[in-house]
Amino acid sequence: MPKAYSIRLHSCAGAPIVGGVEETGYDVLSQKIDLTGKLLIAMPGMGDPRFDRSVILMCAHSDEGAMGLLINKPTNDLRLTDLFEQLTITPAPDALDCRVHFGGPVEHGRGFVLHERGYHSAISTLDISDDFAMTATLDILEDLAEGRGPSRVMIALGYAGWGPGQLEGEIAQNGWLTCEADYRLVFETDDAGKWEHALKKLGISPLTLSAEAGRA
Repeated sequence: MPKAYSIRLHSCAGAPIVGGVEETGYDVLSQKIDLTGKLLIAMPGMGDPRFDRSVILMCAHSDEGAMGLLINKPTNDLRLTDLFEQLTITPAPDALDCRVHFGGPVEHGRGFVLHERGYHSAISTLDISDDFAMTATLDILEDLAEGRGPSRVMIALGYAGWGPGQLEGEIAQNGWLTCEADYRLVFETDDAGKWEHALKKLGISPLTLSAEAGRA
């Protein structure tokens, strides 16, 4: 029997997930960075087991802080159909089903749906980049149950969040590498291979990477 989770998605407007962030490029050394739509790749030796070998898609980043979703940490015992049941949503016989991911340690009872760009909730959807968007309102699960939702999705509970300047400091301390996000890595690559695949995008072999390595 799947573990019981307390699921909370917004069902009304007026409670935005995060503010819009304009993509402007990034420069770690000058601290003027915008990682919206980029990937964070955890360096070895980070010290927090929750982020060990993690890959995070950044959903928003500004002077006020940052927010992202881990994309390679599936839960062991929770699927989308379990969320339907807990939220008393009746899915169609051919409704999409997939594993639910651990999105991060903040508000781990709150649900987020990372999906392909193109679908927009009638209530609120955040466009992240040309390829990705995020919705955290109940209607997207209702649409998925009825076969009207996006075809490429990742369901996550919780998110990773940083205060002003916190993420920049972690990057400066070699806690994270950054790279461009791509559709295939996020939605098509097996979770177990995403960390290594993301490193290879930077031309880095996991075998030679150390916790003290410089930024790529």
